[in-house]
Amino acid sequence: MRHRPLPSSPLSLPIHNNEQRRHPPTGPPAGLFPPSQPTQRPPLIARIQAIRVPATKQASAPILFLVIGGGIAGLACAVALRRVGHRVLVIEKDADFDDSDSTRGIRMPPNMTKIFNYWGMHDQLQKIGVISERVVMSRLENAWTLGTHRWDTEMLQEAGGEFIFLYHSQLRKLLLETAEDLGAQVRTGCEAMSVSDDCRSVRLKSGEVLHADVIVGADGSHGLCRRLLLKGEPDTAKSTDLMMLNAVVPGEVIKADPDLIPFLKQDLLTQWVWFGHRHASLFFPIVSLTRDCAFYFYGPDDEAAREGWGDVLSSEQVTPYFDTAEPRLRKIATLASPSRIRVTERVLLEDWVHDSGRLLVVGEAAHPFPPGAIQASSMSLEDASVLAKLFSHLREEEQIPSFLYAFQNLRHDRCQKNRVLDMANIYFMTMPDGEQAGMRDKMMRAKHDSGRDVLGGDDGDGNVAQWDENRELFGYDAEDEADNWWVQWGLLRERSKASNVGALDIFSLDIAVQKSHSS
Repeated sequence: MRHRPLPSSPLSLPIHNNEQRRHPPTGPPAGLFPPSQPTQRPPLIARIQAIRVPATKQASAPILFLVIGGGIAGLACAVALRRVGHRVLVIEKDADFDDSDSTRGIRMPPNMTKIFNYWGMHDQLQKIGVISERVVMSRLENAWTLGTHRWDTEMLQEAGGEFIFLYHSQLRKLLLETAEDLGAQVRTGCEAMSVSDDCRSVRLKSGEVLHADVIVGADGSHGLCRRLLLKGEPDTAKSTDLMMLNAVVPGEVIKADPDLIPFLKQDLLTQWVWFGHRHASLFFPIVSLTRDCAFYFYGPDDEAAREGWGDVLSSEQVTPYFDTAEPRLRKIATLASPSRIRVTERVLLEDWVHDSGRLLVVGEAAHPFPPGAIQASSMSLEDASVLAKLFSHLREEEQIPSFLYAFQNLRHDRCQKNRVLDMANIYFMTMPDGEQAGMRDKMMRAKHDSGRDVLGGDDGDGNVAQWDENRELFGYDAEDEADNWWVQWGLLRERSKASNVGALDIFSLDIAVQKSHSS
């Protein structure tokens, strides 16, 4: 069983050609900022739906999952699978879970935070992150305000989550501690070198062989499991002609500068976004107490950037990238030592499940997203949620391949669409100066001057349809999708199998009776 063919919608196709880059739509892509209403924010408990912590269905036939990779995707799978009763071993090639990701911030949209709410982790998440309330958009070159936008209360209530910003390392630590508390085994310093032909065992660099019933490849876009499923085919990374800088600026440094402290002294917790000619930047708090801020910057790729987060720049190396930026952005740049990464587009794998029916890939190994994309980590959380929900119905090993293929069938189109939207968001922010960018800025500023939320939809522009698009994007319920598959297909298959077994039993009994009569 393979995944069903993708629809021929333009959203199913990656944005590759230069013409699309030069002339992107003037309206904001769905999901960049959701529409909002000028309503008074009620308390948090009233802003989201009642947090659902459902009774978790336990698998009647627990099996052992070996998860390769201890990043967000791998640890989320460990948490989700342990919640439904399966045994889990996570192997991570690094020697320990240190603070190597402490220089990066992450944005979590409502469809991601909703999963933590379902898992009963709402309070822990609130302790390590901050809730975003507003975005302010300006021109990168001169700080000219394009507009402001507040998140819509009604949409957040329907979605069941919030926009939460935090350290990447803190999110990873939370998932690690939760996975271990639930009984998952996590081993560090274990690099997987090969997988057996039947995908029932993994050989480590040390020579040790680990056995499992199912292998989950969460080892990223350059990992062993993705290469295995490519079957020798090239994994081409298409250039976007962009690179990204990613850093965290300590709150104490920001507070010490009179030009920068206004970023923190706001009545609403604010994300700051700058649009420029082939440039864009984002700046947002990620810690409530210290007010540390994450800093994203997109600019033209000068071919010095490479894939991977290991390329850390000094302030002297960073300065030239900000020659055209407004003074505050230039100051922020000098306070950071960012990682530099090339922004590329990699296609989703055609097959996420190995022919053996015992290995699948999740997260970046299956669907690589551009760096800084808001939906990148949320797709990994959704992957984990769907996988665990499917395997909560496991009663016998014969079901394993069908559950793995069902996982791909449920996740492929969703991840493809969001990957294309996130890339479109980056192109929207970095739109070259010209007629299209001018129309974008004029539309946004006109709304701002009339006192409206700049990206909210109304009857007079093309953003009305964005309301429905965001309902789908942020209101998506991963567990419901898996439940629907089980009701529509999984149960039907089990009943069909039971009926066939019953018919065979009756046939065998009839043969036995006939033999007894003939004798």
